[in-house]
Amino acid sequence: MWWHVVLDCARTDILANQMELQTRIPLTPSDNPIDYQSELVLLGSCFVENIGSKLDYFKFQQLQNPFGILFHPLAIENLIERAIEGKTYQQEEIFGQDGIWRCFDAHSDLRSDNPEVLLGLLNQGLKDTKTTLETSSHVIITLGTAWVYEHLSSGKAVANCHKVPQKQFTKKLLSVNEIESSLQNMISLIQKVNPQAQIIFTISPVRHLKDGFVENQRSKAHLITAVHSALSSQVQSRAHTYFPSYEIMMDELRDYRFYGTDMVHPNPLAVDYIWERFKSVWISENAYPVMDEVDAIQKGSMHRPFNPDSEAHQKFKTSLRAKITYLQERYPFIKFD
Repeated sequence: MWWHVVLDCARTDILANQMELQTRIPLTPSDNPIDYQSELVLLGSCFVENIGSKLDYFKFQQLQNPFGILFHPLAIENLIERAIEGKTYQQEEIFGQDGIWRCFDAHSDLRSDNPEVLLGLLNQGLKDTKTTLETSSHVIITLGTAWVYEHLSSGKAVANCHKVPQKQFTKKLLSVNEIESSLQNMISLIQKVNPQAQIIFTISPVRHLKDGFVENQRSKAHLITAVHSALSSQVQSRAHTYFPSYEIMMDELRDYRFYGTDMVHPNPLAVDYIWERFKSVWISENAYPVMDEVDAIQKGSMHRPFNPDSEAHQKFKTSLRAKITYLQERYPFIKFD
């Protein structure tokens, strides 16, 4: 009955061609895409690190999280506001802990054993943020959570608790109105110094399960509602921009094989997938050939020969240097290690 097997296989092939085995979010390419002349600012949660690493690999011009990862909107707003208004940090705004100086407005990566050095890093971060916001073509802001920790002594929501005892903080879920007000302020501040900047909001696909499963969903719901409310109320359409990274992870990649071992963070395969979706919307097709050149150079730079002194490898190195020179003649800002 071999013909029944053939018929069954043919029927399966037909059904596979007819069936959609994945729900895909419809995306429309931007009419203001990113190319190699664009200047980018990326602020916020882990999506910034993921997409920022891709943009960095392909050598786009960008400033990424000068204060480190910022999880909630009030922390991002604080950075933008202080940078644009020139509110530099003073000694009383940092604190020492086990010989290390930190600031509640920045991630724990930004620290020093010298208070003057930390103040210098913070204020340089403000300066870099202001300078880049004033000239940027695109500003990507990623929101991670609506849960914040307020420092009891100051009443201010901190960007990071730095493992300070929890009794010094109170935990709070920001309301939709509070988040929307924060986003509106970000937009107004950026537009004040750079009316032409394209603002792209997105929600981090990383689930903050330490807050709780239901609490994470409430948090994401507040962020999504607030973003769309803020964007719909903006007069300038250039600011009406949202990229659905969270929705892509939840609806297109709804399988634990796309998560890391912690079952919370997207794994490299998921990051690559979301990057390709982002690229299809936000990267100009005119930039693709240059990206291919950069990719070839990056892969060539990572090549480890069996015999470094061989004639073949010397020719390879000469060819690679020629490719780098040719690329840098057209794009002088592109640098390779």
